[in-house]
Amino acid sequence: MWRPNTLRVALVPMALALLAAGCDTDKDTPAAAAGIAAAQSFQHGPNVLYTQRDFLANPLVSEVTIAKANHVRYNKLSPFLFTAEFRAETERFVTGVAGRPQSVATTLGSVLYPDMLIVETSRDPATAGWLSWALANGWGGRKLTDDVVDAGLQAIFGPLLSRDNVSPGLASDNVNGNDKPFLNTFPYYAAPTL
Repeated sequence: MWRPNTLRVALVPMALALLAAGCDTDKDTPAAAAGIAAAQSFQHGPNVLYTQRDFLANPLVSEVTIAKANHVRYNKLSPFLFTAEFRAETERFVTGVAGRPQSVATTLGSVLYPDMLIVETSRDPATAGWLSWALANGWGGRKLTDDVVDAGLQAIFGPLLSRDNVSPGLASDNVNGNDKPFLNTFPYYAAPTL
């Protein structure tokens, strides 16, 4: 027998799978390919070459709101390249796939682009928190304890920004905490479970 929590846990992967299934392979234009080549490798110091593999500043932006066909280009660019295009794609996802009002899409677009984690060191550190900081004029960054997936899903599908047309079953990943406590010293992350 299906229980409400079981159904909710099943709906998130199903929604993401449907989104991915409707996408096709990467189709870069020559201009986009040139932008990728310029952004993916850069020099730092006399003998060091870094190669950018992925670009994931804000959780769920590219994974949920950007079509799979555009992931390679998105992950290889700097946050300021093609911001208008990807912000528009994110906003179309929020209004189209999630069925939310344009006001929610506009708010998320203005907070999530350019796709960078912002830290305002002049603000009270007690106001730090992913996504909530931008909506409450806070400090920025994110705490290790922030449930960033639930915050993102609450903004996209839930009542965080609007009570209009919410999808409660998609507003949480139903993972309510770590299986191990964080460390008190650097690097602070709990040891991985093998």
